[in-house]
Amino acid sequence: MKPWIKWTALGLVIAILAGGTVRTLSARKNKQAALEAQQLAQQTQVTVDLVSTDLLTATQRALPLNVAISGTVSAVNTAMIKARVAGELQGLKVREGDRVKAGQVLGQIDPTEPDARLRQTRQQAQAAKAQVDIAQRTHENNQALVAQGFISSTALSVSQANLAAAQATFAAAQSAADVSAKSVSDTVLRSPIDGWVSQRLAQPGERLGIDAKVLEVVDLSRLEMQAELSVGDAQQVKVGQSAQLRVDGLPEPVAASVARINPSASVGSRAVVVYLAVAPGSALRHGLFAQGLLATGTLTTLAIPLSAVRTDKPKPYVQVVQSGKVEHTTVWLGARSEVNGQALVGISGVPEGATVLSGTVGVLREGTQVKVPAPAQGAR
Repeated sequence: MKPWIKWTALGLVIAILAGGTVRTLSARKNKQAALEAQQLAQQTQVTVDLVSTDLLTATQRALPLNVAISGTVSAVNTAMIKARVAGELQGLKVREGDRVKAGQVLGQIDPTEPDARLRQTRQQAQAAKAQVDIAQRTHENNQALVAQGFISSTALSVSQANLAAAQATFAAAQSAADVSAKSVSDTVLRSPIDGWVSQRLAQPGERLGIDAKVLEVVDLSRLEMQAELSVGDAQQVKVGQSAQLRVDGLPEPVAASVARINPSASVGSRAVVVYLAVAPGSALRHGLFAQGLLATGTLTTLAIPLSAVRTDKPKPYVQVVQSGKVEHTTVWLGARSEVNGQALVGISGVPEGATVLSGTVGVLREGTQVKVPAPAQGAR
């Protein structure tokens, strides 16, 4: 056999084997693709049975609009009792928590020095009064002598000037005595208002300077909370609107209402301060921190529970049941509110009456077939 015939036959055999291998691999690949397509079709055809609690209906709801607030509760009437004279604090009759009345004596500053100054100024006033009497008699005598022609009118003018000077000196001495008497009165510390002692800032035996703080008295019969709001939130607030305040440790919320709105914004924060009057008889105390919601009105809008809105895509969406299948519909979110402890949100992008899957269902692939019970339960 010639060599070229031998090599030609070998090439044909190799070509036949290679072609068979390619056809086998191609057939296997097509079979695998068909199997995957069949499995995908089977998965698509899976029907999810839903119960009534899995379904919500997008309906028009009146959502209460609220503004979140927080701040410190304080007494409307407070008094800081200070030392009006310098001296040693001899006695303090009250402590924190004691009830006091307006005008009640609470303590005493050593009156020794003020008493001595009062006696001194009174004696000086008495001496000045004696000089007035002497000048008065001299002036009267000079008037008689001038009338008889024994002295000149110049001497009468001098005596009249001396009388005026003596009277001025006496008036100044009386004023000094009044100031000393006021200092003696200021050694007694009295409460200017009815209330409770909240702070005791000095102890008996301490040497106090003028304006040293001694006691703080607060009137708990009227409490208010100061809350700072942004300019946008403040535009919605009006006097008389109600609020519910919560304080850690108190089981029930406390009612309050807007009493005043500051006409100016704070210099540093640019916030507007709102003052809320706390309902009388509450368990709140001066200095507590409270937070809550201020009701500013209502808004009627298409709404669903916030938990039904999905955010695992770039845009929020809801799972709508349409013709027995799940559709992912993009929605735009509006006002949020809380009704009976459930968070609701206003939405747009779905028609009123649309059936929406609740948040408890979980995410279903778009196109999944579902079996819906009738009738569907509305949004609560």
